[in-house]
Amino acid sequence: MSPLLIPDRRRGVEHLDAPGVDPEVVRRSMADVARANLLFGGTRAVCAAMRAVLGELGERATLLDVGCGMGDIAARVVRDARERGVTLDAYGVEFAAPLLDLASARGVKVMRGDARALPLPDRSVDVAICSQLLHHFARDDALQVLRELDRVARRRVIVSDLRRSWMAAAGLWIASFPLGFHPVSRHDGVLSVLRGYTRAELRDTVSHATGEAPRTDALAGFRLTATWRPSPR
Repeated sequence: MSPLLIPDRRRGVEHLDAPGVDPEVVRRSMADVARANLLFGGTRAVCAAMRAVLGELGERATLLDVGCGMGDIAARVVRDARERGVTLDAYGVEFAAPLLDLASARGVKVMRGDARALPLPDRSVDVAICSQLLHHFARDDALQVLRELDRVARRRVIVSDLRRSWMAAAGLWIASFPLGFHPVSRHDGVLSVLRGYTRAELRDTVSHATGEAPRTDALAGFRLTATWRPSPR
């Protein structure tokens, strides 16, 4: 597609990915991220993908959110599933120490860990999700994250990320001012969009990492999801 609509994928450095960030800035910026997910479709994208899986899970199942942040998406997925008759026990892995207590307060059993080396055994959870995280990694590390998700999940993996476009980047920049986002949130949010994926890129990245052909969907708010059954071992 024309670069007038879809820019080349950026790398760049997001402020929150740098070491030594003030914990208060981390918490404030992640609160902005949670609000953006709620307003602009990130939360809805994961919930929609999860609803398609609920019928396979029975009355109770386990959910792992890798890079769970403040636990906002995991908590919303749990509530959504409960309304549909499925109880999810939610676990989270998060590297940023200032966010662990915030995720725990939302009912997520959270542990500190690296998405590239999850502190869990093979096939230890029913569903593994990863939302707005994959674009933070260079390609080799992103492939490792996907392999780890595939390794720990028994029934399904759901990856949600940003669909790259100039329109999405500009829209987030403009909206960040009336929403009162922190300057770090504004910078990192726009860069995140420019580090996002096209639908084909996300599909091909998952296939390369796992050998599986995921279902990929483009959703409102410039969001993408990829879902697949874990590779047989």
